[in-house]
Amino acid sequence: MSDQYKRIEKTIELDATPEEVWEAVATGEGMACWFVPHRFDPPEGGVGARVVSDFGSGNVAEATVREWEPGRRYSSSADGQPQVVEFLVEGRDGGGAVLRLIHSGITGEDWEAEYHSHGWDGFLANLRRYFDHFRGLPPVTVSIIAFTDLDKDGIWARFDDALNIDRQLAVGDTVHLTPDGLDPIDGVVEVAEPGNLGIRSDSGAHFFSGDGAWGMVTVVHYYYGEGFDRDALTAGWQRWTDSLFPPQAAPPAG
Repeated sequence: MSDQYKRIEKTIELDATPEEVWEAVATGEGMACWFVPHRFDPPEGGVGARVVSDFGSGNVAEATVREWEPGRRYSSSADGQPQVVEFLVEGRDGGGAVLRLIHSGITGEDWEAEYHSHGWDGFLANLRRYFDHFRGLPPVTVSIIAFTDLDKDGIWARFDDALNIDRQLAVGDTVHLTPDGLDPIDGVVEVAEPGNLGIRSDSGAHFFSGDGAWGMVTVVHYYYGEGFDRDALTAGWQRWTDSLFPPQAAPPAG
């Protein structure tokens, strides 16, 4: 591959069988447990299968499976695009599994600071969280994307007010969040960094993100278990997000 393209490799050890990890990265329901809802067409995957990723609020990406070794590895890329995402699953001596993620074909001068590297770290942490706390439970994933001209301080002034956050939060803090018109969120802080807040509750994991970069704000929830209505939850969180960051005709310039 040309030197103009960059490559990211991530490796994570998981307390799960290789079969469980393969299910998590190579099926639609599995990907919804830790990333975003996916649809494989055909559902069993294979070379040439279409993969549709729903990032929320009408933002959908499509790719095609290029390589497929059932139970071990596959890669996919969008038609005509240089970026390729590859997953490799291996057993670990003494039990468990190792997942390697390779994202190649990346362009951009600030590629390490962009979504690709830091974003994958967060999603892989979600995968570990799923196996540690919610293994085997069916997922209902809600993903909302909004755009705003506000900077990080402005974004979090609105989040803090709307969630009734009255102090600087740290990992390990217990919280009681009260989004208007939605069920409260009671849980423990697992992510507390500039522009990102992550809460683990008894029913799932809940993330609020916005650092002013690219004008994007995200609100993502993973609910695990029976009885969750994805359509109703998505509509409710979309209304809530829209009330804080009213829809724009187009993302801010730049």
